[in-house]
Amino acid sequence: MNKTSFMGDKPVNRIGFGAMQLAGPGVFGPPRDPDGARAVLRRAIELGVDHIDTAQYYGPDVVNDLIRETLHPYPENLKLVTKVGGRRDDKGGWLPAQSPAELRAGVEDNLRSLQVERMDLVNLRLMDADASGDVLAEQLGTLEDLRGEGKLDLIGISEADADAVARALDLVDIAEVQNSYSVVNRSGEAVLELCMERQIAFVPYFPLGSAFSGGPKQLAQDPAIAGVAERRGITVTQVALAWLLSRYERMLLIPGTSSVQHLEENLAAADVELDEQDLAELQNAAQLGDPLAADHE
Repeated sequence: MNKTSFMGDKPVNRIGFGAMQLAGPGVFGPPRDPDGARAVLRRAIELGVDHIDTAQYYGPDVVNDLIRETLHPYPENLKLVTKVGGRRDDKGGWLPAQSPAELRAGVEDNLRSLQVERMDLVNLRLMDADASGDVLAEQLGTLEDLRGEGKLDLIGISEADADAVARALDLVDIAEVQNSYSVVNRSGEAVLELCMERQIAFVPYFPLGSAFSGGPKQLAQDPAIAGVAERRGITVTQVALAWLLSRYERMLLIPGTSSVQHLEENLAAADVELDEQDLAELQNAAQLGDPLAADHE
């Protein structure tokens, strides 16, 4: 199995790091252990992580501040990926911020808090399910304008169904699609198939399920997943990540954690290659559905 792939035209290691869990409970406020969060970021770089997924509204500002304080000046090969389209209220609620002005401000906030002149990739996170084609064109046009100004390199789209992805591809160059997807949530299969057809990177968030559906504990309770893990002598999380890598050569993973031990475990999944028996058994993993039916990322 290849350990490297492409984000747009940029070569990257297939397992990166999702920084969301470095914030406090509910992805709001400071972490319980700031030194531990910084240790995770440093260890990720030591182990070859070359793309980090973040957002200014994680905290808000908290996660970007940790990344900047710990890693700036950034390694030359490090790609910083963010998303815009959301904001937080003063109690930590998730709210849409979908207008062109809000999207522009979101990009500027990321540039400021990460202390960079250009984001490597910005995902448009769709939070209005009934957004019309005209609205999407306006949103993506804003990101294209920012790309022309040198403030971002690549454009992605997040939480988009197959129709929205197809419309987006007619409007701008899309480098990645970031949707929830895992061995226990295959509800987005149509989007993955479209990405395969168009050779676009697919980046599954909640790659281990999510806290809403039990996360790794739920994986361990699934006989199919637990059986493969036991036979292989690996963890259930490594099984779940290796399954994703087996699905598509441009699948890029961004598992998140606030633990150095779990980080090392997640990155080791790149060395696991599941065989036909493993994959056949994992077809029987119980499907828990889209965790975003319970809440937003």
